[in-house]
Amino acid sequence: MPGRYYKTRCASQFTGFMKPEAKTVSIDFGPDRVMTLETGRLARQAGGAVVVRVGDTMVLCTAVLSKTVRPGQSFFPLTVDYREKFASGGRIPGGFIKREGRSNDKEILTSRLVDRAVRPLFPDGFRNEVQLIASVISADDQHDGDMLAGVGASCALLLAGAPFDGPIAEVRIGRVAGSFIVNPTIDEMAESDFSLVVAGKSDAVVMVEGGMEEVSEEEMVEALEVAHGAIRTLCEAQHKLLAQCPEPTPFQYECDVPDEALVRAVQERIGERVAAHIRAPYDKSSFYGGLDELTQEAVEAFAEDEEALHEPGDVASAAWAVSKKLMREMVLSDGRRIDGRNPEEVRPIWCDAGYLPRVHGSAVFTRGETQVIASVTLGTTRDTQAIDQVFSQEEKRFFLHYEFPPFSTGEVKFLRGASRREIGHGFLAERALSGMVPDIEEFPYTIRVNADVMESNGSSSMASVCSGSLALMDAGVPVTKAVSGVAMGMISDGKRTAILTDILGTEDHLGDMDFKITGTRDGITACQMDIKISGLSRELMLKALYQARAARHHILDVMDAELSQPRKEMSPYAPRLTQITIDSEQIGAIIGTGGKVVRALQTETDTIIEVDERDGLGYVTIAALREENALRAVEMIRDIVRVPEPGEEYEGTVKSLSGIGVVVEISPGKEGLVHVSELDHEYVRQPSDVVEVGDKIKVQVLEVRDRGKLRLSRKALLPRPEGQSEFRRPHAGKGRPHRGGPGRGRPPRGRRHRGPAGRRS
Repeated sequence: MPGRYYKTRCASQFTGFMKPEAKTVSIDFGPDRVMTLETGRLARQAGGAVVVRVGDTMVLCTAVLSKTVRPGQSFFPLTVDYREKFASGGRIPGGFIKREGRSNDKEILTSRLVDRAVRPLFPDGFRNEVQLIASVISADDQHDGDMLAGVGASCALLLAGAPFDGPIAEVRIGRVAGSFIVNPTIDEMAESDFSLVVAGKSDAVVMVEGGMEEVSEEEMVEALEVAHGAIRTLCEAQHKLLAQCPEPTPFQYECDVPDEALVRAVQERIGERVAAHIRAPYDKSSFYGGLDELTQEAVEAFAEDEEALHEPGDVASAAWAVSKKLMREMVLSDGRRIDGRNPEEVRPIWCDAGYLPRVHGSAVFTRGETQVIASVTLGTTRDTQAIDQVFSQEEKRFFLHYEFPPFSTGEVKFLRGASRREIGHGFLAERALSGMVPDIEEFPYTIRVNADVMESNGSSSMASVCSGSLALMDAGVPVTKAVSGVAMGMISDGKRTAILTDILGTEDHLGDMDFKITGTRDGITACQMDIKISGLSRELMLKALYQARAARHHILDVMDAELSQPRKEMSPYAPRLTQITIDSEQIGAIIGTGGKVVRALQTETDTIIEVDERDGLGYVTIAALREENALRAVEMIRDIVRVPEPGEEYEGTVKSLSGIGVVVEISPGKEGLVHVSELDHEYVRQPSDVVEVGDKIKVQVLEVRDRGKLRLSRKALLPRPEGQSEFRRPHAGKGRPHRGGPGRGRPPRGRRHRGPAGRRS
């Protein structure tokens, strides 16, 4: 009975527990491109949680807002983390611990895409901590999860009731066979000459980033218009999902912004001197030093005013607001920038290619107070960067690493690993240059570019592109064309707009747009844009692109004056790579059993030899510091793969002796037998009378038998002794007559001869 009572109690206890109902919305972008937004099933204790799905790829996006603000918090603490779990694709991570470690570059770059789109849409002065986490929980082999993260993060923020001027959406635009595609599959992206990520609201684009194959300004704008159409659809879908859910409780918060009355009071006190200071001859240190002195004066003045009761931080914020307003007005009304340039003017530039003597290629690029020194290192395919991700497994042979040390801005900071900003800037510069790097068949090197910022006052990532392009040419890399880059800015008050070329760091902070554009003389290769205001029209976008094109061409003129084409000779410290193709069936002969042959080749020629198969052919790459070593290795490899013909002569090494002859290696891994009768014109009793193991002897190929077995002769290359006839002394052996003819004079086998009276004779 206790058992029956227990069952009855359990049944009543769990009555009413049902699977929660999910709220869903679907958006159809075409065959195999239906995107579904779902909420209500997973992560219900988060402020907002949404699962975004396309195909079998699913991304869970959550948003959580802190209700408290840390004391002294002076910035918006937004954290975005995009993570790809290997289990989502049915894989186990590599490495010893077999679990996901720190974020890889792809995850960091995707997190930045979401952060840059979302951050500007929170109120100025918002200081509550916000955390967005996007986790790939299912992954197919055609639909990447990165674009789903942006849509899901926006929807999760809306469900959490965040003070967020959304919704926003992110899409990727590809182009295959001349047609633009929204969110192309992985296979389609492999054929695309266009990869543009666009984030925006229904009425504005807020973020752009991508790489292209020298596209025109008009094509760029057309792609943005296609993207914005898809973004509007996705924003509308988020509103529909929100309408199915209970209305979220409005989030309570306070913004830390300067009081308008305080701003006016600070302007009355220091405004005229700030205006005079920003028009004085410009130098970064003196410019900021002068503003700091005026700010400190205002702080001290208000501290002495017992009735004001303003915190020093509030006064400092008000002083920056005054400076920002005056600098923006100077540009809009006078067309004059803080360093005295007009809106379309590029700062003075100087370049120096080949500055570092021991690296394989280097260049210094200085534009105003921004300076980057780039160095190029050439390696073999052993130096490729392995990419092990959920949606991509490949090996990169070209990569650029950007470093921004604290001394470049005169600051003191701890040196740590690469920051998210450094990874993002490095990827932008890498993307800008990668299209100009020759294919591996033409230039079989692995290429690493280091871009180290020496000074920074705006646009250091674009200086990395310029210095990297020059360094590649200095290294002798046969790049297709030179690439330059420039950062564009914009200041607008709604009625007046100024597009600024080659912006300073200050202009980035006080402006409404940061638009980095790279390209050759023939088109755009990469871009990155962050917009802080709505309403960037097609006309303004084209104006910015055309103005950037003029600046890029001006920069290329300066670069060409220093180095206009790749150097013909490589650095003496760079490895010389020689690549030959062979029949794929010969790969095993070159490698040998357990790598025996290729190791012997490397030791004998002092080279590094790599063998791989691509497109049904075998590719052999030889790396050597001395050209003669590479040529010798090439010749030895050709000997291995060459099929010997009867009559050809070789110099080989005696590998072993036996009773019937000697084994001679005529090339690594290729051996043949010299029968004892082919060692000398004279009779040879045993091979050791003529040769020893390790001897170098010249041989001639007599015959190539089945499966490549070789019959060799040493005797054929020796002069015949005087008086010796063509008759060769016979030797016992298979197929050879016995001495004295058949039977050596004995009767033939079978019935023996009998003499008289039947006796055996």
